[in-house]
Amino acid sequence: MTEADGAAHAGLRRTVLVVALANLAYFGVEFAVALAIGSVSLFADSVDFLEDASVNMLIFVALAWSARARARAKVGMALALILLIPGLATLWTAWDKFLDPVAPQPLALSLTGLGALVVNLSCAFLLARYRDHRGSLTKAAFLSARNDAFANVAIIAAGAVTAFLWRSAWPDLIVGLAIAALNLDAAREVWEAAREEHRAQP
Repeated sequence: MTEADGAAHAGLRRTVLVVALANLAYFGVEFAVALAIGSVSLFADSVDFLEDASVNMLIFVALAWSARARARAKVGMALALILLIPGLATLWTAWDKFLDPVAPQPLALSLTGLGALVVNLSCAFLLARYRDHRGSLTKAAFLSARNDAFANVAIIAAGAVTAFLWRSAWPDLIVGLAIAALNLDAAREVWEAAREEHRAQP
């Protein structure tokens, strides 16, 4: 490993640690609000924050295995499976909301989504420079932050629609299911990257 590669490696480890801690902190905020207002999309997104914190902590540990590319590829495959967790949690909460379709409080929904957007855009910005470094591991972290930012915009919009156009549980429910779809697609991309990385090793 060259001196430049070593500096990039150390910078990446610091970055994923910061991202992990930021995601863990906002998980607590969003989960509490989701329970308070009965929001499917916030619940799904809060579980996603917890998943992102776990992903980035695993990456932080796995990057210490600098000479074990095959091991990193296997961790990448595991991370692809972890990305499925928010989707499963969303389906469970969506079913519960379908049985009791009460609209969440729109202002709290949008404001919490806005806070999540700030966190995720900050994380995506930090990770963007490393998204092609170390293969599937950093790809997983970048995709998670990017997808979450898109989801947060949709949550803000769901709050606005609920407040001004359609006082219903459906905008929140639809966004929650869309978050699940984003995570399924991210899991597929990370799995494919990890499999290619694994095949490339002797």
